[in-house]
Amino acid sequence: MSTSTSSNALFALVDVNNFYVSCERVFQPKLAEVPMVVLSNNDGCAVARSAEVKALGVKMGTPWFQMKDLAKKHGIQAYSSNYTLYGDMSSRVVQVLREFTPNLEVYSIDESFLQIETVLKQYQDAIELGQKIKRQVKETTGLPVCVGIGASKTLAKLANHLAKKHQQFAGVCDVSAMAKDELYQWMSETEVAEVWGVGKQIAKRLKAQNIQSVFDLLQASPQAMRQQFGVVMERLCYELRGTSCLQLEEVAPAKQQIIASRSFGKLVTSQAELAESVATHVARAAEKLRTQNSTTGALTVFIQTNPFKQNEPQHHQGVTIPLADPTDNTLVLTNAALAGLKQIYQANFRYKKAGVILNLISDKPTAQQSLFDDLETKGKSAHLMKAVDEINTRFGNAVIRSAAAGTNSTKEEWQMRSGNRSPNYTTRWDELPIAR
Repeated sequence: MSTSTSSNALFALVDVNNFYVSCERVFQPKLAEVPMVVLSNNDGCAVARSAEVKALGVKMGTPWFQMKDLAKKHGIQAYSSNYTLYGDMSSRVVQVLREFTPNLEVYSIDESFLQIETVLKQYQDAIELGQKIKRQVKETTGLPVCVGIGASKTLAKLANHLAKKHQQFAGVCDVSAMAKDELYQWMSETEVAEVWGVGKQIAKRLKAQNIQSVFDLLQASPQAMRQQFGVVMERLCYELRGTSCLQLEEVAPAKQQIIASRSFGKLVTSQAELAESVATHVARAAEKLRTQNSTTGALTVFIQTNPFKQNEPQHHQGVTIPLADPTDNTLVLTNAALAGLKQIYQANFRYKKAGVILNLISDKPTAQQSLFDDLETKGKSAHLMKAVDEINTRFGNAVIRSAAAGTNSTKEEWQMRSGNRSPNYTTRWDELPIAR
């Protein structure tokens, strides 16, 4: 069993409250107390809800059309997902957190773990550090966060849950500083499903064994839990006891498969429109590939009709194109993907979705080279891709793209619906917020 390098490890989990909603409110203060939701791709389901909407009983994933009457009655505002804005705001939060400690793991777009035992000497206690983190993130980005602190990542996650749910903690909870009786009381009042890594199905199985609360799981035998649920559950049991078994992943592991796909805003019938979509997905996947300094040795392209329209003819097919030479070049990958699309496309179907999958991913420095490689051409290709990425990073996503990806006017016909997307306030010059 892997354990932390320090027996006195202390972790802080910093989590942005209602992240997507909060990002929208930063640039539109008038929404501060307005009930609002952020919708999924094609404005389908609620993927983020303000506290006001949660209080109305709206569940995560509720379709927007089912909320229409409730929205009209309570004035619920709906916004389309703006992942460009959310990604940039997430990066800004992480930049602030790195000012406190270099020992940081970006766990998700709105959560980061910090290992803080080495920086505590600058503060009266961990609560003071947590409050300073909370203030500085708010002052720098405008986003509200809660901070949970514990001797393990699992306890830090639990502490963050308590900080969010109970106002008495003022947004910062340190379970490592609690007396055991107090901690056990909070654990007894918290459902076992709230433990990090315990999903709905595992929670049902645990409850069938009368393990209802976090405290019940704390008292369970780690060895018995391992026999029934595996090594991960055993580690969670030890983590709840304050033994750090899950180390900080300061460098995110490179993805072994990259998928880029999206449903269309309208059903598509022509090969030309599908080709634009596929080329767009290839560009996005290739950019991610270059970001992690990898190459791909095979590419899969797939298309599918809408499986929910069972009264219509169905066609769902994909094909994998092996590459003679592993690459990260968008143009090479686009050519391969379009060749694959040509093989699987069939007329007289109404397609709902297309996408690409990059397989056989390897580190670029260790990728197998061909005896017949043209090193000069490869060098020019690398410089071209670097220039494209730098320009797109500076001036906005897809400012430079392949002709196969189409123009903005043609993409409007098939691209994802986002009828109420907020501007990209932080990443496009022409969408900067204006103070009036």
